[in-house]
Amino acid sequence: MLHLSSLASFLLLSLFKFLTVSHSLQEQHQLPQPNLCHEKCGDLQIPFPFHLNKSCSSLSDDVFHLSCLNSTSLFLNIGSESYRILELFSDGLLVDFPGSSPHCRQYNDLNSFDFLGNDHFGLSADNVIGLYDCEDSSLCKTECETIDLPNCDGSESHGSPACCYPLSDHSLWRLGDKFSVFSKFGCRGFSSWVVQRGSNLGKRGVKLEWAVPRNSSKGVCATNGYIINATSIQAGVRCACQDGFIGDGFATGEGCTISCIKDRREAYGDDFFKKGHSSKRLAVIAGVLAPLFIIASLIALLYLLKRPVKPGTFDPAQKVQFHSTISFRKASKTQLFTYHELEEATKAFDDDQKLVSGNNGTIYAGVLGDGSHIAVHKVDGEHEKDLIQVLSQIETFSAILHRNIARFLGCCIDLAYTPLLVYEYPANGTLEDHLHQKGGQHVALDWYKRLSIAAETASVLAFLQYEIFPPIFHCDLKSGYIFINDDFSSKLSGFGLLVSSHEEGSRVQSTDVYALGVVLLEMIAGSNCLDLPIALQKIRGGKLEEIVDPLLYYHEQPSYRREQIETVADLAMRCLLFGGDGKLGMYDVAKELVHIRRESSDGGSKRGPALEETFSNSSLLQMISMSPDSTYMPKH
Repeated sequence: MLHLSSLASFLLLSLFKFLTVSHSLQEQHQLPQPNLCHEKCGDLQIPFPFHLNKSCSSLSDDVFHLSCLNSTSLFLNIGSESYRILELFSDGLLVDFPGSSPHCRQYNDLNSFDFLGNDHFGLSADNVIGLYDCEDSSLCKTECETIDLPNCDGSESHGSPACCYPLSDHSLWRLGDKFSVFSKFGCRGFSSWVVQRGSNLGKRGVKLEWAVPRNSSKGVCATNGYIINATSIQAGVRCACQDGFIGDGFATGEGCTISCIKDRREAYGDDFFKKGHSSKRLAVIAGVLAPLFIIASLIALLYLLKRPVKPGTFDPAQKVQFHSTISFRKASKTQLFTYHELEEATKAFDDDQKLVSGNNGTIYAGVLGDGSHIAVHKVDGEHEKDLIQVLSQIETFSAILHRNIARFLGCCIDLAYTPLLVYEYPANGTLEDHLHQKGGQHVALDWYKRLSIAAETASVLAFLQYEIFPPIFHCDLKSGYIFINDDFSSKLSGFGLLVSSHEEGSRVQSTDVYALGVVLLEMIAGSNCLDLPIALQKIRGGKLEEIVDPLLYYHEQPSYRREQIETVADLAMRCLLFGGDGKLGMYDVAKELVHIRRESSDGGSKRGPALEETFSNSSLLQMISMSPDSTYMPKH
């Protein structure tokens, strides 16, 4: 019987698809709006609230005054320092190091950027720091190693520096710290890139966020505008326009202008009200179609509920197997959770409940009122377009059935543009918990289990990339996103739901291959704090035993087991060296891991039926697509 929440979820998902066109203008909110004088310096358009001529100032604060040198180079002056501006964003600007020569330096002294922040500017958490010659590699974070960080000449670096640290991590660097904080780890130099949300490409420079002090923000926002908090400036705020409006949001700026789609074109302000009969006619049509659409959806649902099951479509004798391998997780089965319900389950999203955090969002562990263990994936959207994209991805995932993908239970959209996705959370926690002995996991994974998890993870990624159209990529693979079931099989979660179209394809696929190589090394070493260049050097030099997890008891293993570990280490090295440029595909990685797994001489008696079915044929894609454990049912 269809629950009321399921019905509401189905209608909500359908209506969001129906209304997508009318909100296509929301992308404009991301673009910096020009100032009142439409000033330029070289190729850079000066956005609000910055200005060159003081008569063009939109705010009383003179801190947003810029200088244009030789009509080509734009500078921001803060105190006695002058920063050359490389790019402008709606929430900040990308600047070069103060006093930099025209020639880019591969790395800078830790004391070369001493800006601590003030009431109007702060170091953005979008910055990723590359650190050089560090004596202690424990500060290095693997989550930024899959980002392309260009060299000084603009060429791709095919990876990242020996050590990188995203400022969004906040574990070592906090707001108000200087970059010199990294000197205590023995680092001698650093570089900086900004990585915008949803992107995997860094831009050299340091991003500064801008804001106005909250105590001077009374009446600063225009009609149809509202205040948003800055992320890196204490008590700093900006203005934004409500849905259906476009502009800088400030009362002294361009304000908020109504926007719409009219006669198949974008219309703003007064143009929205011209030819009123046409607008009224469109409003009437929309008003009639919307309720008709809802009624038609209800009738269709009632018809599906009362429709008798056709002979042969479902055998009652196979009921147990049906529910264990193919459970129809379509929109009609999607449960809508309330924010209060999930907040209570996760203890108000307490840091102690955090399982993993990365580019794809943050996942928290929780327990519902009925005792069910769940994982809540918080996807940080910025506008309505992001929300619509996530809901569309939810519909796609509900049609994919695979034993190695975490079971999707429902979602919550109460929190503005930050949807919350709810997955079933297995009792065995995450792969990261087991490898690092966290979260109360005291039983270490033996090599057989690690190899099985690696083969399953690579296989499900290959299935999503080669058997699904359009292909689905993870975009931020790490051990924390791999859940472990009671039988120690893997359940992949935390997929990137906000990936822009220009990132899709071979480039993102290469990112997944590279990230899988990092995970494979983590499985071998039992640590995510490896210095990758040193680890690769050990593997090449035949000194793998120096980095192998002591809990694997490498020297006590039989020779064939040591050979397996060495083979997987070699595969991980190839993922890191050739995955980034597309020379090694996920299909090849999965095929090799499945082959190694099948050759495990002690695995035959332990291998479960699902694994036997999935890995029974020579063709990997044939295996996965024919297995009852992996099915794709596109929605019509």
